[in-house]
Amino acid sequence: MDRAEEKLPPTSAIPDTPDPASPANKTSPSGSPTAHSLRNEIRVWTRDLLIAIGLALVIIVFLYQPVKVEGTSMAPLLSDQERIFINKFVYRFEPIERGDVVVFWYPLDRTKSFIKRVVGLPGEVVEIRQGIVYVDSTPLAEPYVPPQYEDLSDFGPVRVPRESYFVMGDHRISSNDSRVFGPVASRFIYGRAVFAYWPVDHFGSLSMTSTTEAKTK
Repeated sequence: MDRAEEKLPPTSAIPDTPDPASPANKTSPSGSPTAHSLRNEIRVWTRDLLIAIGLALVIIVFLYQPVKVEGTSMAPLLSDQERIFINKFVYRFEPIERGDVVVFWYPLDRTKSFIKRVVGLPGEVVEIRQGIVYVDSTPLAEPYVPPQYEDLSDFGPVRVPRESYFVMGDHRISSNDSRVFGPVASRFIYGRAVFAYWPVDHFGSLSMTSTTEAKTK
């Protein structure tokens, strides 16, 4: 039986061992595995940072709204021209509570927004005697109202209607509030003041404080 033999080519198929010192076999520092890994890590960090910034912007745009305070009715908590953030969705998940600083459509002119503090809740009787606020005949502690801002006049008593809130400014002697326009219906309240960001010396949380006209930016 005939048999074909496989012959190798005259030159050996085994390549020469490369010379490590040869210029063709040198790798630049930028092409080293370490540099490549560093570039990948930077890309990953940059991507994650951009995603985090994007999510933060989405949260700010859809959950929070910047407003500018106009007036001094919420002094000393808020000053004229101060910039703050309000939480627009908090009252979808939490009830409005006494002491909250809320932003609402002004009942007498719904093209304007006001910012005041909640004093009376639905169904409660609010009365003011010589500047002291009584809720259901019990005096209300109001450490946020400085003595020089007190209004020593009398008011009421009035019962707060269902789904409405009695609101007042902390600067009692210069506040247009529920003593003038009555309790505010809950449907007009659209946010709670949560954070001041300008001026810088007022930067911080606004938990439990003040009032004034707020203009949406």
